[in-house]
Formats: sequence, C-alpha cells, structure tokens
Amino acid sequence: MSENRAESLDDHRIRTLRGPKNQVDPFRPYHYLVEQERSLAGIVEDVLSIFLTNRECRYSCLMCDLWKNTTDTPVPPGAIPTQIQWALEKLPGAKQVKLYNSANFFDPGAVPPEDYPRIASLVDQFETVIVENHPLLTGQRCLQFARLLRPRLQVAMGLETINPEVLRRLNKKMVPGDFSRSVSFLKKEGIQTRAFILLRPPFQSEEEGIHWAKQSLKFAFECGTDCCTLIPTRSGNGIMELLHQEGLFTPPLLSSLEEVQEFGLGLHAGSVFVDTWDLQLFSQCDTCFDGRLQRLVKMNLEQRILPPVSCSCCS
Repeated sequence: MSENRAESLDDHRIRTLRGPKNQVDPFRPYHYLVEQERSLAGIVEDVLSIFLTNRECRYSCLMCDLWKNTTDTPVPPGAIPTQIQWALEKLPGAKQVKLYNSANFFDPGAVPPEDYPRIASLVDQFETVIVENHPLLTGQRCLQFARLLRPRLQVAMGLETINPEVLRRLNKKMVPGDFSRSVSFLKKEGIQTRAFILLRPPFQSEEEGIHWAKQSLKFAFECGTDCCTLIPTRSGNGIMELLHQEGLFTPPLLSSLEEVQEFGLGLHAGSVFVDTWDLQLFSQCDTCFDGRLQRLVKMNLEQRILPPVSCSCCS
C-alpha cells in the first residue's frame, strides 16, 4: 500500500479487511473485571469495569479492534441494564464503575435513552460512573443521563492525536477542536472527562510518535481534561497488519511509552495513566520487562515519576 493508497482508506476499505467477530450474547457483557486506579481525589481504589455487548460503533476508526465483540444490529431495549445487573451481581463492591460499550454510550442506537433511568438506578451506590463516547456525540443526552445519576459522571473520549493530518487519516471524523468543545461543554455541566491518547499511530516515526503524544497530552489538559490514558498503538484488526507490512505502521517501543508517561506526570496537570494491557508486545528485553511493567503500574497508582529500571542487557 502506497502513501497515496493509504489516503483512500475509508469505512468500506477498513471493514473489508477485518476478520470475523466473536460470538456474543446481547443480554450478557462480553467481559468484566476489577482493577485498581488512583481517583482524582488521590486515593487508590478498586474500579469495576463492565464491557457491555452492544451494536458496533458508527465510526470505523483505522486503529480500532473493539468491533470484535459487538452485534451487527442494535440490542433490544432492556438488554444493557440486564447486562449491568448481571455483572454487578458477580462483582465486589467499589466506588467507581466503568460502563464501556465498544461504541458510544450516548448514541441512541447503542444505548436506548429509555434505558437511562434503570441504568442510573443500578449504579446508584457508586461515587463515579465512567462511560465512553465520541466527541461529536456529546450533547443533551449526556446531560439527560447525568441528571438521573446520584454518582458523578465521567465521559472518556478518544482524542488519539492532535496531529491534524494523522488524525484525519485515522478516519476518526473529527478535529482537535471537536474534542476541545466537548470538554468545555461537559465541564460547564460539572461532568468530568478523560482522554484516550495514542502513542505512535500509523504514519508516524518513533520520534514523531513521542512528540505528538506529548503534545496531545498537553492539549488535552489545556482543554480542561481531568485525566488522560496513554495507549500504545497495536495491530490486530486487519488494516493495521496491512499498514505494518507496507511500512506505514510500527508499534511503539516500551521506552517511548515510559518517556511519554514521565512527561505527562511532569506536567502536574492531571492524572496520566498508561494502558498496561499486553505490554510485552512492545518490549525488546525479557530480562527487564517485569520490572519495567511494575514500575509503570506503580506510577499509574502513585502518579509520580519513579527511578528507571536498570538492565545490564539493555545498557
């Protein structure tokens, strides 16, 4: 694939390179777990994460693989509350819950607004409810749901990168200004926000990936975002493998992730988390990987820069 051909990647081309979806039940979440996270109050707490089975996102972002656990058609009214209730009956108590649905919580074709009251009732015991949503779908439905909640609402949105050319080629169908306007809208209503930022998406060198991830962190915090999650870009959805073969995508190095997290923490502008899922994919040294992983986890929880892990093999 040449640079010119890469320019023509659209919804259809991205979707045709996908593999099959996983089988899912519209009345059961496809996954749930308990993780630890440092709250905005500075307290390390258990967070329940429920990965809801839902209709596929209306946006076909180049790097996304969340479609693998989605349905082809909208789930029926009542299905999302049933999934949440089922998961909560199996999970321990906690103060925060993430309702991630592989799409956009405030897309009425994903989560029917008529389900909002029952969902709000199910999460009434929590202090914070975190959902994910595309910046372009930020609007009155956010406020409608927030007003039903006793817990505080936090909306997580994919900023990805503020490099305008790369963002356009990610097929995200937004510009950085859309993210900024969404944060401003939510902040005025007392709704917290979280930004997802990619480290080295396609069409960037390692140095460019580091630079733009740092600039994207700064931009998100300057917009008023409460916290940022840094995600090393992965393959695994069909199109990303093709871009890798053609030299248009290379996964970032673990050292780059460490550098950008340290930069973000040094801003002292808000929480900076690293997505630690399957991080060994980005490591070039088995000797020091476990130590470096634990350091990143600890920095997530303590929100401070820790001494780097020394390794005779790497040095």
